[in-house]
Amino acid sequence: MKIEVIETFGKKTYKTLFGNVLEALKACGLNGKVVVVNDIKTIMKYGVKSAPALIVNGIVMFAGKSLSPEEIIKLLQQNL
Repeated sequence: MKIEVIETFGKKTYKTLFGNVLEALKACGLNGKVVVVNDIKTIMKYGVKSAPALIVNGIVMFAGKSLSPEEIIKLLQQNL
């Protein structure tokens, strides 16, 4: 499972989302590679207009606010 946290430079919100993603993976017992993406070309490729955003295996799961670990767990469970 590849998870990307998309954020633009200068924002601190991804750190919250990034930490929440790690916490959610641990709670679910899942393994996954989590990377922070702040390259504008990659962000445009995904069509993300509002950051932060959560991308799982190349699919935009959510954009526009930081999710709690519980919300991330629900998204992951729905899409496994």
